[in-house]
Amino acid sequence: MPSDYQPSLLSDTDLRAADLSWAYNRPAGSTMLADELQGWKQRVAQFQATVKSDPSVQGTLFEVADISSADTIDPFTLPPRNAEFWRGQFQESGVPALYFVVDHDAAVLLYVGETVKSNQRWKGVHDCKRYILSYVEAHRVHQLPVAVNIGFWLHADCDRKARQRLEQELICRWRSPFNKENWATWSTPFVGGKLDA
Repeated sequence: MPSDYQPSLLSDTDLRAADLSWAYNRPAGSTMLADELQGWKQRVAQFQATVKSDPSVQGTLFEVADISSADTIDPFTLPPRNAEFWRGQFQESGVPALYFVVDHDAAVLLYVGETVKSNQRWKGVHDCKRYILSYVEAHRVHQLPVAVNIGFWLHADCDRKARQRLEQELICRWRSPFNKENWATWSTPFVGGKLDA
């Protein structure tokens, strides 16, 4: 082995994804302007602040309320983990969970997802990893603060369809811009380019 050899911490798949990533292969001069980035984040944050402050409906003493978990989960209060948590070594594959990618600096919920194995979901190619890279890069270019983390809600149903229903409710409620359902709503600039399989 050559003396300058250094093993990579990334798998071949992750290295390929990084090489092909839209975040690294955009044409020169296509960087988002700082004012555009700040304005985009502000619009999303303002909408999501109204969701956070939306008062819960109070029922009567004898009324049986059907409150959805989507109304009670606050993605901003979940313990934050580094967005690259998936590089760690885990003894088990994890549990069914919903996960939330949040920029805590801007108080913006970027992405909502669901998984049956919370410690394995992001081990392979996941488009959201690419969106995060692009989002963080847009901040670094302009030396703007950014703090992207992921939080897990570990009380998700074991039934996949039930988890996916709750995931969709949360995506609609928060209008998380990295979820494809909301790309048009926010004109999300960080989701372009698709990796070949």
